[in-house]
Amino acid sequence: MKLISDHLLAWHKDHGRHDLPWQNTSDAYRIWVSEIMLQQTQVATVIGYYERFMLRFPKLSDLAAAPIDDVLHLWTGLGYYARARNLHKAAITIVEKYGGVFPTHHEDVMALPGIGKSTAGAILSFSTQQRYPILDGNVKRVLARFYEVEGWYGKKSVETKLWGLADKNTPENDVHIYTQAIMDFGATLCTRSNPSCLLCPLSKDCKANIHQRTAELPHGKPKTKKPTKHTYMLLVKNANDEFLLQKNPPSGIWGGLWCPPQKNSLSETLNVGRLNVEKLEELPIYKHTFSHYHLEIAPVLCRPEQHFNAVIEGQQTWYKLGSEQALGLAAPVKALLRKYS
Repeated sequence: MKLISDHLLAWHKDHGRHDLPWQNTSDAYRIWVSEIMLQQTQVATVIGYYERFMLRFPKLSDLAAAPIDDVLHLWTGLGYYARARNLHKAAITIVEKYGGVFPTHHEDVMALPGIGKSTAGAILSFSTQQRYPILDGNVKRVLARFYEVEGWYGKKSVETKLWGLADKNTPENDVHIYTQAIMDFGATLCTRSNPSCLLCPLSKDCKANIHQRTAELPHGKPKTKKPTKHTYMLLVKNANDEFLLQKNPPSGIWGGLWCPPQKNSLSETLNVGRLNVEKLEELPIYKHTFSHYHLEIAPVLCRPEQHFNAVIEGQQTWYKLGSEQALGLAAPVKALLRKYS
């Protein structure tokens, strides 16, 4: 079986990424944060978030000691907020169980919230140069094309085959360089659409290229129609031009974030915690798409029925964009507040 490791190591020397903020370090904490942020998110987007995050939480102990609102506030706009909640939980676990030192055994790393097999392998490869294969989205794409792997990699049998190929291609030496190389190769050359096959050092042996199937492989998830959900979002504005926000439960799509109150139906006067609010105006629908469904948000401008600011401590707050309050906000919420401030 042809292997790709030597080609990728040579390619990476001249064409890989060498100066990203989380590179050139063996600090497992910094590597871990970057790996979590890079899940489902492109490098260009992550850089700014990562730098602000590390400025606020330079050490793992700083992250563990911080309120979750501070963590989610810095995550606002990055999406997939369970990543931030798990990062915080894992930091607390590491402080309590490992004295604040990031564990170095693969099983211990995988046992931490939010860390799977591939992420654990990447962290240990970069921080300790232990040999563990990885299988993130970029790696799956490279391997599926080079070896012409059939089927959607969400299927267990296909995933098992890709793990086997990932393991065979992971070298005994320079594993940290190879891990970065195959990530970079998938992100910059063997891209999802319009891969640069003419520049590819693997092209003459790549089965997808030989058989002109690069546009087809890897096979995507079988398409299903996403359902559409609806919600009324009450933009309750007080005399100080502040919006009423309330904290979501810790789990779910926007778990732990602060959002305007939501309702399934409307009446002229609505009860929100200790406040009665009066509906003023129904605003244009705002659409947002998650990985599993579409959400149609119907914003409704409201005002408190009485001129007082009675909120439930710890569960509700009055908030104005640009204030010094460190609150985690979902991107659609932030966009709506900005639009109607």
